[in-house]
Amino acid sequence: MKKILLSTFALVCMFVLIGCESMYTTDPYTGEKQLSKTVKYGATAALGCAAAGALSTDEGKNKRARNSAVACGAAGAAYGNYTDRQEAKLRQVLEGSGVQVTRVGKDVHLNLPGNITFATGSFNIQPGFLGTLDSIALVLKEFNKTSLQVIGYTDSVGSDAFNQSLSERRAQSIAQYITSQGVPPIRVVDRGMGERNPIASNNSESGRSANRRIEMQLINPGA
Repeated sequence: MKKILLSTFALVCMFVLIGCESMYTTDPYTGEKQLSKTVKYGATAALGCAAAGALSTDEGKNKRARNSAVACGAAGAAYGNYTDRQEAKLRQVLEGSGVQVTRVGKDVHLNLPGNITFATGSFNIQPGFLGTLDSIALVLKEFNKTSLQVIGYTDSVGSDAFNQSLSERRAQSIAQYITSQGVPPIRVVDRGMGERNPIASNNSESGRSANRRIEMQLINPGA
């Protein structure tokens, strides 16, 4: 067990050293430095695989566990690097568009406010927003291991049935436009949630405006 734990510690150090030049990234909005996901995922994956092997007292199994830790660490680092690059690209192309970019583990979520995507009560995409969708589609084509979920939401004004239908049609409109730009349909799913899962109070106009949105969840490969 000591050997495998020492090997794991060395492996974690290796991932830190390999990523030392890009060990920290700077959040373009807060200016704060944060640990690169490449390093974080590589070290975490290595520790996870090695810890499982450390439970065994069989030397042969421990050796295989150490080899597995190397493979897991490399895969974890690759996954982290993939999402790091994707997130940076999205923040670059969507700057000033009104679309919010949020990192959620190995995935990236985009919040498309309703006031810039659709006219009130409509599921036709605003012409001025098509260029933004073009940019998202280009990123999806570049990062071709990513699948996409498009989810539509509304506020609570109107009947449940109307809001459900509107949210579905809006999600479909976005998904169909993305696939029309060359993203394979097999990678894209859409659904409507109506007025469910509000992110603000529907008792104010600002809250209702926030709830009228499309969420695009870029689902990336992971260990």
